[in-house]
Amino acid sequence: MKLAQWFRACLGFLMVSGCLAVFAQTPEEPALAKDLNEEVHRIEVTVKDLYNRTETRKIPLTVFKPNGEGPFPLVVLNHGRAGSPDKRAQPLRFRYEQQARYLVNKGFVVIVPTRVGYGEAFGDFDPETNGSCSSPQIEPMSMAASEQVLAAHSFAKNLKFVDTSRWWVMGQSVGGLTTVATVWRNPPGLQGGINFAGGTGGDPVARPGQSCGVTQIARLWKNKAKEAQADMLWLYWENDLFWGAQAPRDWHQAWTEGGGRAQFQQLPAFGKDGHSGFTSDMDHWVPLVDAYLAKSGYTQSALPPVPDASGFADVSDLGKVPISADNVQKLYTRFLSSPAPRAFAIGPNGAAGFAYGDWAIGRALGFCQARRGAPCKLYAVDQQVVWRN
Repeated sequence: MKLAQWFRACLGFLMVSGCLAVFAQTPEEPALAKDLNEEVHRIEVTVKDLYNRTETRKIPLTVFKPNGEGPFPLVVLNHGRAGSPDKRAQPLRFRYEQQARYLVNKGFVVIVPTRVGYGEAFGDFDPETNGSCSSPQIEPMSMAASEQVLAAHSFAKNLKFVDTSRWWVMGQSVGGLTTVATVWRNPPGLQGGINFAGGTGGDPVARPGQSCGVTQIARLWKNKAKEAQADMLWLYWENDLFWGAQAPRDWHQAWTEGGGRAQFQQLPAFGKDGHSGFTSDMDHWVPLVDAYLAKSGYTQSALPPVPDASGFADVSDLGKVPISADNVQKLYTRFLSSPAPRAFAIGPNGAAGFAYGDWAIGRALGFCQARRGAPCKLYAVDQQVVWRN
């Protein structure tokens, strides 16, 4: 981010020192995931806020694609909204690499816009503010956010490997709100949308489980649902500290009563706050998304099948792991000390990666191959070595 942008942003702060601290902590640009053919493009978008202020700003688009020429169907994947300005300034560019990896492995191109008011586009204009908690205005922010989804879809028409006549919109939190708005706008080629914990107006600290906008969201979605034509999947978690358990059910009822079509699934409580389920509970939502996409013919598995135990070695035998001694000590030893579910993957030229917990196999393969681009294979899963020469 340019220093001038940060200076403009600081004008909105009461204490410049706070802004300087944020600037000092700005993370570096992450390395591109070569195996996902990651690219970054920047486009201009024009959006209006609830005060009718209209601005044209440049935003980054992170693009991931499968190998091959395509054309591939498209997913526009949308991020949420942090509660404080300093947190909205980071990251500079949203990526959702592991979630994008799932979709790319399913055969989709994935575009992740970083919208105006966030990351690189953070500054003196925030088109997604919704006013006061006592009377939040939901439609202006919904329109501003969804306008950028449509701009990303329009840009994708310039990419020869994208089939923009077959596309889906997905997003988490305010990105889910953005998804619903995009669906009711009924753009050409839109096949469906997935709303992960969508909403706005939540504060998990001051008002856990109580959104400011429960009534306003229900009213808006009921009024707009009749304009939507695409089928949707809505995924929420019981212990969502932003909205609670009941508000999402009320929103879904309003949407369907208004004429919208959406399958609603409330997943069991996960962790301390189920609002983060999109990024930390993939093991549970992936089968639901698989089933939803299969209705449109997208049945390709996002993960290779786990081989049976190979008998190549005992899982604890470090001397048999066919990678460098340095990687054995640094990575495989950590793998052995990690709880199941866990996975360890290896690839050519010393590549290796491991993960445990949620989506362990997908993450292990991703960590192994993302930066070098060469395909990796599973060496061990849980307590079994599955490697075959």
